[in-house]
Amino acid sequence: MVMSCELSIVVPCHNEEGNIRPLLEAIDAALSPLKVEYEVIITDDRSSDNSWEVMSGIASDNSRLRVQRLEENCGESAASWVGMQSASGRFIVTMDADMQNDPADLPAFVKALERADCVCGTRVASRGEGDHLIRILSSRIANWVRNGLSGEQISDAGCTYRAFRHECISNLKFFKGMHRFLPTLFKIEGFSVIEIPVANNPRLYGSAHYGVWNRLFASFYDLLAVRWMKSRMIRYRIEEQIGFSESRVPGEKSGSQAPEI
Repeated sequence: MVMSCELSIVVPCHNEEGNIRPLLEAIDAALSPLKVEYEVIITDDRSSDNSWEVMSGIASDNSRLRVQRLEENCGESAASWVGMQSASGRFIVTMDADMQNDPADLPAFVKALERADCVCGTRVASRGEGDHLIRILSSRIANWVRNGLSGEQISDAGCTYRAFRHECISNLKFFKGMHRFLPTLFKIEGFSVIEIPVANNPRLYGSAHYGVWNRLFASFYDLLAVRWMKSRMIRYRIEEQIGFSESRVPGEKSGSQAPEI
C-alpha cells in the first residue's frame, strides 16, 4: 500500500451520534499544531441511531474524514479491523468514538512512537475520572485474568487507545475479539510495545456498550487462543540471503521511526 499520510485515526462506532462531531473537532485541535498529515476513518458498526447520517454528512465537506458502514452489526473487533485495513497512514491510532479517549493525548502518542513500534494507553491513574466503581472493578479483574493467562504485564489491556506502525498488522489474521489482544499479537510478531498514561473522560452522550461480561467472560476463549499462539511461537533469524530484494524478515523488526512532523 502507498502511504498517503502520516497518521490514520481509526474509530469503530456504534450508536454515538452525539459524540461524532465533538470527537472530530477535538482530533483536529490536537493534531493541527503538529502540522502532521492525517485522516480519520470511522466504521459504523450498523448503528441503530443517526450515527451514519451524522458522519456521512460531515464527510461530504471534510476531506480528512472517510466513513464506511457495515452491512450488519459485527462487533468492535470487526469494525476496528475494517478501519485498520482501510488505513493509508504510516502510523495507525485506534480510539473509541465515545470521547472517553481524549484526543488531547494524541501528541503524546506521536512523541512516544519515537521509542517503540506500538504505544498503548493506560488509564490506571485516571479510571476514577470517567467510570463508576463497578466498571473500574470489572476492568481490574479482567486485566488481572488476562495478564495471568497471557503472561503479559500490560497494566490496562482493555484500553484500545493505541498507536502503532502500519506494518504491525501486516501478518495478523482477523478473529473475533482480537482488538483486546493487539499488544500481545504485536509482540509475537517481534514488535516493541510500551505504555503511556492517558486521560479517561466521563461519557457525555449515549451509554456504554460493554460491561463485566464483555470485559472478562466473553473474551475468555479468545484469551486461551492467544495463550496457545504464544506457546507455539518460534523465534528465528535468517543469517544470509543471496538474490533476494531487501525486505523485512518475519520475526525481525527494522528500527522504529516517528512521524515526520
